[in-house]
Amino acid sequence: MRGKGATLTRRAAAIVTVLLLSAACSSPEGTTEDASASPDAADPDADKLAQILERGTLVGYWYPNYPPVSYEVEGAERPADTRCSDDQRSGAELTGYDVETTKLVAERLGVEACFVQAGWTQVVAGNWGDRFDIAYGSGSINEERMERLWMTQPYFAVPNSYYVVEDSPYQQPSDLDGEEIGACAGCSHELYLRGELVIPGVEIVPTVEDPKVAVYSQESDGLKAVAKGKIDAFLCGDNVGDEQIEAGLPLRKIDGIAFTYYPSGFVDKSSGLSATAFVARVNGIIQGAHADGTLLELSEEFFGTDYASVAAEYDIGALGQDVT
Repeated sequence: MRGKGATLTRRAAAIVTVLLLSAACSSPEGTTEDASASPDAADPDADKLAQILERGTLVGYWYPNYPPVSYEVEGAERPADTRCSDDQRSGAELTGYDVETTKLVAERLGVEACFVQAGWTQVVAGNWGDRFDIAYGSGSINEERMERLWMTQPYFAVPNSYYVVEDSPYQQPSDLDGEEIGACAGCSHELYLRGELVIPGVEIVPTVEDPKVAVYSQESDGLKAVAKGKIDAFLCGDNVGDEQIEAGLPLRKIDGIAFTYYPSGFVDKSSGLSATAFVARVNGIIQGAHADGTLLELSEEFFGTDYASVAAEYDIGALGQDVT
């Protein structure tokens, strides 16, 4: 057990670190990364950023077997000196666009990235119990999620399209009027099909009338259902659908984007710690990674195309968040 003196030393170090970050760090285009935005920013018992800096780890979310955004590194070994706890995975063991974005944020905070696995419905439901600090899971900003989660600057932006079986007669979105269309449960795609999707600052236009909505816990299952003729189409990000086509599913993408969504890092509103400084710092880091081309390089590495540049243009101020 560490003594009181060690605790005071750690807290003093955290105070100095936060103050230095606040004084020295600013992102491009005049966006200040204000690490002292919270009145309790120097107190690890009251502030999320200070807790992360004191702990020396940023705990993120990962999901297995979900390339190119989240998957295990074949043959990787857990570093002997990792700070990640036994129930967490180290950054060396995982990769993918979402995982590498978490690592990027951790690196620019000066801490180690660690990861825990959770179901997607658990992530978007909030009430994480501080099990992880931030979730990069290719989940888009939307108004419904903002009731439970703080949103951060989008790290990529993905067009979403309808996927049908290869020899399907459907040629354009309107051909799917009244048909059965799948979407992942609790995702922006489900809300879109139900006419309930709101992304602040983005115009959402319906492309199919009166669809019968079928939901799936995993997008791969929904796309396989299309291939087997169980449903007429599946709505998902182009990165997801195209990946399944490359993997051999006999599918075809219908011309005409349904909508573009803006995946964000999620931060739990129900944490007992202030998220003000943490969200401000993450926003600055992601904006900086857009400006210096880091996220563009990662997008081209994992997706083979540029999904980053459009996200860089998103105005985070459109959310009207008052982060506490």
